[in-house]
Formats: sequence, C-alpha cells, structure tokens
Amino acid sequence: MNDHYTMTGLMSDNGFPAPGEAELRNIFAASCVESAAVAEGVSAAEMFERMAAVNLFAELIYPCYDTLHTQSRRIVTEDVLEALHRREAMKGAAK
Repeated sequence: MNDHYTMTGLMSDNGFPAPGEAELRNIFAASCVESAAVAEGVSAAEMFERMAAVNLFAELIYPCYDTLHTQSRRIVTEDVLEALHRREAMKGAAK
C-alpha cells in the first residue's frame, strides 16, 4: 500500500463517508430484491411488492442480515426465493 493513500472507509476513494449499519442493511435488502427479481424474470418493483406482502423484510432479511450477508449471492437468492415461495403458498392456502 502506498504511503500517500490511507483507507478511511469503504467509500473513501470517492470522497463519500463509509455507509452506516442501517444503510448497509438497506443496500443489502435492495440487492436481495434485485437478485430475486432477475432470477424470477420479473421487475424489481413486482418483487419488492411480493416480498413486502409476506413480511420477508421484517421477518427474514433484516433479522438475519448478519448471517445472510456473509453468504454468496447465489445462496442468498436461493434462500430468499425459497422463503418467498413458501410464504406465498401459505398465504394462498389461508385464503
């Protein structure tokens, strides 16, 4: 590492401060929506609505962030979609 370059945060090279914990969690949640949408072939807006309708953010993505964000994108996407499909099926069966 060069002496003239000192890392002070994740975004220090472009002049922005490192994101806080809440911002990192929101960035992760957004990436979950986008990855799941691509895997399902739907828009991010549709995927967000589906995930919100079954409380996936409040009951899985945010509470399990510490574990989920350490996994590969493929594993996270598979886990999110599995949870989504199960919850949608349970919600449909309850109607």
